[in-house]
Amino acid sequence: MVHKVKGVVARSKGAPVTLETVLVPEPGPGEALVDILTSGVCHTDLHYKLGGISDDFPFLLGHEATGVVSAVGPDVTNVAPGDRVVLNWRAVCGNCRACAKGQPQYCFNTHNATQKMTLEDGTELSAALGIGAFIEKTLVAAGQCTKVDPDADAAAVGLLGCGVMAGIGAAINTGGVKRGDSVAVIGCGGVGVAAIAGAALAGATTIIAVDIDAKKLERALELGATHTVDSSKEDPIEAIRALTDGNGADVVIDAVGRPETYKQAFYARDLAGTVVLVGVPTPDMKLELPLLDVFGRGGSLKSSWYGDCLPSRDFPMLINLYRQGKLDLDAFVTERITIDQVEEAFEKMHSGSVLRSVVEL
Repeated sequence: MVHKVKGVVARSKGAPVTLETVLVPEPGPGEALVDILTSGVCHTDLHYKLGGISDDFPFLLGHEATGVVSAVGPDVTNVAPGDRVVLNWRAVCGNCRACAKGQPQYCFNTHNATQKMTLEDGTELSAALGIGAFIEKTLVAAGQCTKVDPDADAAAVGLLGCGVMAGIGAAINTGGVKRGDSVAVIGCGGVGVAAIAGAALAGATTIIAVDIDAKKLERALELGATHTVDSSKEDPIEAIRALTDGNGADVVIDAVGRPETYKQAFYARDLAGTVVLVGVPTPDMKLELPLLDVFGRGGSLKSSWYGDCLPSRDFPMLINLYRQGKLDLDAFVTERITIDQVEEAFEKMHSGSVLRSVVEL
């Protein structure tokens, strides 16, 4: 059986997205069919639309999603029809080098559904991050489904599927933020503000938000920042040092991903401190640092992939904290939209007026 459903497709680089009929097959071995409830509009989807990730058009966009499993293929045991799930793009293989070392959060062989979803004329679609969630029903690898509490708000918890998890994980998993630490976050979009929330959750006592947008800085204070720095008006390196007794922060998170902001993060950290890069650079960007400074300042320079999360461990834990009122995921949901409003949501990203627009199906 093939399901005919409506999905948001990017047919060519930079062109407006279109709502089209997509053919979704029944799940095969190791696959799951998921009825989508909500899907956040993430910057990664915009990167796909603009050709910043690959040229493998057409793309079926959307990946930050909550849904209900409607069918599973042979040999699937981790989920069953009726389960509420958050989708993830790290379907752990269990057999690669990282998994064999007991570090499945770094799995080098994550996988997606084997079958392809197509347009009515048979054109195969490239699903964003192997998910494709701006659609009524999608096909994924069963390992991309993490079973979660069905009573939690789908729009809020679905954001753990990408941006919020990336930010929280950058602070807690990658940065190793501890009680009493000082933390600076450069870039206060969705991921950066999530990193601030993660630092607060971990018990950091000085949390410095850095941005050039006053509205974003105000929002950062609401999510846990103790200080703000408007880097359009003052040197963020000097400002961060001034707020940390002249030393620099224990952990500095670059949630922008540009050479300029990375250098700011590098020089704004304390000696032997940690820099975490979670903002995604473009392929043409280059970084130059004096090697003596890299050696002399010590510490760690880390990149955070998906917040170095393990979905089966982290999603349920963070949802429990959300249900207990200790993590305000609701604050990340700026607006709830319909599936035909995705192009408008992309336009709102440029204004910085939203943390997340969430498609409800």
